[in-house]
Amino acid sequence: MASMATIPSKIASKPPLLEELESTNTILKYPDAVFVYDPDFDKVVVSKQVKDLPVGTSNGFELCSSGRSSKRRRLDSGIELDLKKSKQLISMRDRRAKSCYPLGLRGLNNLGSTCFMNSVLQALLHVPPLRNYFLSDRHNRDQCKKRSGEKLCLLCDIDAISSAMFSGDRTPYSPAQFLYSWWQHSSNSASYEEQDAHEFFISVLDGIHEKDSKVRNPSKGDGDCQCIAHRAFSGLLRSDVTCTTCGFTSTTYDPCVDISLNLDTRNLSAADLANKPVKSDENMDVSTLSGCLNLFTRAERLGSDQKLHCQNCQELRDSTKQLSIKRLPLVLCLHIKRFEHSLVRKMSRKIDRYLQFPFSLDMTPYLSSSIIRSRFGNRIFTFEYDNSDSSAQYEISAVIAHSGMLESGHYVTYLRLKNQWYKCDDAWISEVDEGIVRASQCYMLFYVQKTLYHKANEDLSCVRISPRRDPFVSTGCC
Repeated sequence: MASMATIPSKIASKPPLLEELESTNTILKYPDAVFVYDPDFDKVVVSKQVKDLPVGTSNGFELCSSGRSSKRRRLDSGIELDLKKSKQLISMRDRRAKSCYPLGLRGLNNLGSTCFMNSVLQALLHVPPLRNYFLSDRHNRDQCKKRSGEKLCLLCDIDAISSAMFSGDRTPYSPAQFLYSWWQHSSNSASYEEQDAHEFFISVLDGIHEKDSKVRNPSKGDGDCQCIAHRAFSGLLRSDVTCTTCGFTSTTYDPCVDISLNLDTRNLSAADLANKPVKSDENMDVSTLSGCLNLFTRAERLGSDQKLHCQNCQELRDSTKQLSIKRLPLVLCLHIKRFEHSLVRKMSRKIDRYLQFPFSLDMTPYLSSSIIRSRFGNRIFTFEYDNSDSSAQYEISAVIAHSGMLESGHYVTYLRLKNQWYKCDDAWISEVDEGIVRASQCYMLFYVQKTLYHKANEDLSCVRISPRRDPFVSTGCC
């Protein structure tokens, strides 16, 4: 049931179809309105009608004066619900339906092909570091305007959206001011055309970094940046290029805020397919997240046109390259490459391939420490590369899915709050089963370190707002 549907301001007569639906809550859509039928609410209405009946009637039927036990249906146009009381009942029903939703769930209006923006904002504002950062008033809009004198501030507009979403108001919010500010930040994207959600995500983090880092650490690089974007999403990749002639290895490190993964095109085993909730005729179009991560960290031989200068041989040599993860972020964002662009063929296409992904993810096999041990055994000092086991354990927090074609698709976000999944489809919020999430064409996956995830989900219904709280420590109940 889509609990966020709108209830009309006046009560319509119950259609005949509702007689068959009295045991369940069902949404009925008509051309001009959306009616939500609820058995408990219907009983309240019927009870009110019975109380208002004149003396001499019983259960809506008029008793015959002759004393006979037969009854005939009585249509009394004079019996009407008090409009003021009926509106109160509707309001109570509406609040009750939404009261079970965690604080912060609020739809975002589509401002014209802006589902890409809405989906990313829903995911960003519900990851614990950013959620706690804005709710703890770490970026004060009034102070920011006085300090900088700037009329447009991307961080201020995100803070305004966060305040609106966690205000308790359930009516859809229009992030028009944020959209305008983002257009100023990324002028090449200023249009009402559909944009790529991943590119928008990178652009927003860049805007947050640009603003927040000026105040916190203007002289430091991205690797040591303490802005909220890098504190939450920044990790470190290790790249090892090995000469195939002498074995000399050159190592470099690159900061990253997400990891882009190619879909693993190898077919699953029969055991994997048995545990996958898809139809049997879709088995040939299945990838796994573990397969994608293995492909990302697998050593690859560079082509003859990519020969690198070996420092040991002092000449160009064939080599292999292998990526691994040196440092994991608090929030791990995995981008699935579903869109292919060929410069040779001058065409683009979407890869409609199902991806099987876990809700609990262990990133230990993809760490540099694990990769180095598998390559050299125990001949290396283990403490140089060891990472905490707990920091490699993740729980899924949000999934951004893309449906449709490349030119005319649609983005939605699935949020996991207190082990319940919610679908954020622009202005509409609804509970969904995890099977719906698993069957979606996921485009971006957001994983939160397990310890942080469980702390943040202890009680989402109460969020303490304190300007002195550390945004990386979960807030408790008021």
